[in-house]
Amino acid sequence: MKAMTHSIRSGSKDSGGGIRRILSTYRTEIAIAIAIVVIELAVGMVVPAALSMGNLANVTQAAAPLVIMAFGVLLVIITGGIDLSVGSVFSLTGMVTGLAMSHGYGAIVSSIAGLAVGFIIGSINGALVTFVGLAPFVVTLSTYAIAGSLSFIVTDGHSLPINDPNYWLLNSGTLIPGVINYVLWCVLLLILIEFFLRKVVAGRWLYAVGSSSSSARVIGIPVNRVRLSAYVISGLLASFAGIVSISYISNAEATAGSALMLQAIAAVVIGGASLFGGTGSAIGALLGALMITIIQNGANLIGVNSFWQGTVTGVVILIAVLVDRVTKARR
Repeated sequence: MKAMTHSIRSGSKDSGGGIRRILSTYRTEIAIAIAIVVIELAVGMVVPAALSMGNLANVTQAAAPLVIMAFGVLLVIITGGIDLSVGSVFSLTGMVTGLAMSHGYGAIVSSIAGLAVGFIIGSINGALVTFVGLAPFVVTLSTYAIAGSLSFIVTDGHSLPINDPNYWLLNSGTLIPGVINYVLWCVLLLILIEFFLRKVVAGRWLYAVGSSSSSARVIGIPVNRVRLSAYVISGLLASFAGIVSISYISNAEATAGSALMLQAIAAVVIGGASLFGGTGSAIGALLGALMITIIQNGANLIGVNSFWQGTVTGVVILIAVLVDRVTKARR
């Protein structure tokens, strides 16, 4: 009886300690989630339609490509780098995929061609940063400009309709009954990346490289391989986000991702990642993307001029960076 009582007490202590660890590990993410609820309720007080299921579904749908892209940017930022090319990769992927379809290639081949865009540009970014030693800002700004230009060149600036009548299923179909695919992709990526970062040795390497690449190299971590992989995955996820987007709107535009680069970086920073590297989580990136989308949606519903959205995003980034700097100084 005493042994049983002791077991129950130790079990309750373990569960309590586990909850405290979770709350401590994800305290930033919990604060962001609370802020999202507060913002949505505040907008709902002004415009009740904001809290309708239809509007919440629209917010989730609009956020999905940004969430997917933010996951890739997160990995690069954790290593202490930056990827400014993701918006142009998003656009070029859509144009290449649409162009392949217009030439009679099927959905699978066309999608692979689109993903190849992200793989190639991500590999170029990673190789120039890792092996040539160029600054990530310079490299990815250059590929941002190149990919953005190619988005217009491949189709002479014209938009491309997606002719495959079933391509929309990639976004809005249901592989799992009751779960729309764009939600499924986000949830799967969230689980995979968060598990990788928290539980897999290679995931911990990302944090080590971002905290101190020289120290990571001394203890035997393959720093070059880690950095290269982060940029390649970032490119691939930007391409996948582009494919998910065009499957929803059934049209590819050369400027589709022009604003997403800033938003993806903002989502990661808002989610608790440091631009100096070494911190960040997939849960935070997802919540950051949701917050940006909810702010934009709320501004539209309230009637705020859309030209102010860039200002709002920029201010949110500044606040997040300042909070990160103050937090680090206190530590």
